[in-house]
Amino acid sequence: MSQFDRTLEFMDQLQHAGTAAAVCERLLSVTSNFGLTALMAGTVPRPGTPRGQQKDHVLLCDWPGDWLERYVQRNYVDHDPVVSHMKNLQAPFQWREASKMITIDRDSDEVMGDAREFKLRDGLAFPLVTLDGEIVMVSLGGEAVHLSEAEFSMVSLVSTYAIGRAMQLHTMAGKTIDHIELAPRERECLQWAAVGKSEWEISQILGISEHTSEKHLLNAKSKLGAVNRVQAVAEAIRRGYIS
Repeated sequence: MSQFDRTLEFMDQLQHAGTAAAVCERLLSVTSNFGLTALMAGTVPRPGTPRGQQKDHVLLCDWPGDWLERYVQRNYVDHDPVVSHMKNLQAPFQWREASKMITIDRDSDEVMGDAREFKLRDGLAFPLVTLDGEIVMVSLGGEAVHLSEAEFSMVSLVSTYAIGRAMQLHTMAGKTIDHIELAPRERECLQWAAVGKSEWEISQILGISEHTSEKHLLNAKSKLGAVNRVQAVAEAIRRGYIS
């Protein structure tokens, strides 16, 4: 079985998870192999949101309990450099990159220092944007994170899929997923994107121009309500367009 087939099999397991806790457990069973042992995912509270209401924004959580309490009580969401970087970026990144891109002051340094106390020294994070423009923060952390480029891409994909499943369980109980019609070429381009092919490589495989392959992917992302390729592939797999 290829790595991609194993990834699809795992995503199928996620899709059949009936609770957010089951989604979280199954996702961490994979990410922990790379040192990512803790997970937090939720919508970004608006500035000024009372601390007592911040936990209402959580979709998935397997964070150390004491760290979560400290994070909320000290309102770290407003000073966390990882959160700040997520708001400005639409692609997955490692925590260490945030420290390079964001100006670190005393407050943000305190956040990262406290995280290290709870064995959260590095991690992977990315934002997902819902159709109504709400940002969902996804952050996986651990004490010793080891990810190759291929593993980074795989973890990003399955994490995106898992968060989508958690959101589905949270907001769509008793409802069906709206049907979306993808053109045959849009499906083909997504299928090749799912195995890591670039727009140029897809154009060579399908015998079309690079501009056309890019246009098909953009159309597919728009129809699927995705802001990046990873999210589009995850949603296409969920809806059965990629198998």
